Amino acid sequence: MTTTRARSRRRTRRSPPRARRAARDRGLRPGSPAGSRRQRRSPATSTTSRDDRDPHPVGAEIDRLVAARGWDTDVQVGSVVGRWSSIVGDRVAGNVEVVAFEGTTLTVRAASTAWATQMRLLVSTVLGRIEEEVGGGVVTEIVVRGPGGPSWRKGPLSAGGRGPRDTYG
Repeated sequence: MTTTRARSRRRTRRSPPRARRAARDRGLRPGSPAGSRRQRRSPATSTTSRDDRDPHPVGAEIDRLVAARGWDTDVQVGSVVGRWSSIVGDRVAGNVEVVAFEGTTLTVRAASTAWATQMRLLVSTVLGRIEEEVGGGVVTEIVVRGPGGPSWRKGPLSAGGRGPRDTYG
């Protein structure tokens, strides 16, 4: 008789985990009301279909935002200006700076006339590097300016004429 009692006690000890597993398989949760069942989605549907509420990679969201707002060219311009030293090299970037970017024309200013001449010789190479780094069609022309002299024009309005003739007289 002792053996049958021992067996029944062992069964009782093993039954709670079995009962939990059976309840979980049926969709029941411990502690939930008796009539409520948990709706389970199959793993295949949750991983294959993407919902707008699911998290998206940051890079994909930024690309979508840039395309939606029409900022493609602005981002490419910023990319050229931001990568200027890696495109032309540190030595050239130290002596030639980007001044303006209008349409597909990049305007640069050299620190000296020697660097302006050097940059004019490097224009085709730099255009190729920009196409490599950023993409084709972003920059089609590079205008090289030499060092600028002092400007006597102050403000948006100025009077015409020959300027300060007697300054260096």
